[in-house]
Amino acid sequence: MIKIGITGGVGSGKSAILRYLEEKYNAYIIVADELAKELEEPGKGVYQKLTECFGDKILAQDKSIDKKAFANLIFGNGEALQKANAIIHPAVKEEILRLMKEKEASGCEVFVVEAALLIEEGYDKILDELWYVYADEAVRFKRLEDNRGYDREKSLSIMRRQKSDIEFRKYCKRIIDNSGELTETIDQTDAIMHSIKASNAE
Repeated sequence: MIKIGITGGVGSGKSAILRYLEEKYNAYIIVADELAKELEEPGKGVYQKLTECFGDKILAQDKSIDKKAFANLIFGNGEALQKANAIIHPAVKEEILRLMKEKEASGCEVFVVEAALLIEEGYDKILDELWYVYADEAVRFKRLEDNRGYDREKSLSIMRRQKSDIEFRKYCKRIIDNSGELTETIDQTDAIMHSIKASNAE
């Protein structure tokens, strides 16, 4: 089973590549943020630890975690963010490892993890290779405005908290330039997959 990690800055267009890998290569896709949300649901271990750590102030009326209240609590508060990350990230990684074993046993050929913090969380040690999805800054601003309604100031504030282009390139084995047309991105993705499969066949 080929195990791939996909990362990149906000607005770089990672989702389009994930959809293509799923459709063309029957890849099993994990989006770390979505998995984290599942693990934060009532009854799950992460939910219990977060409520023990932060109390009722992060809960909605139905006792689920109030995403907005939780975000307001941790962002801009270094200590709270560190505590939250220490609960969430190890649990996400543990679940990814469990799913990886399960999917490999079931005959899955391509396993993909998308996360903003693949490098920081040491995913290079459990995946075969990391891919960096790059896009020009102007393209990213436009996508974030069109798709999420972000203004330039909000987009910039998020971008500044993420790794630089130089850092992404330093740690990732493959680079996909997703600044142009989708067909160009697909051609690059196909070339990479062909290269990986050829290497594994040797």
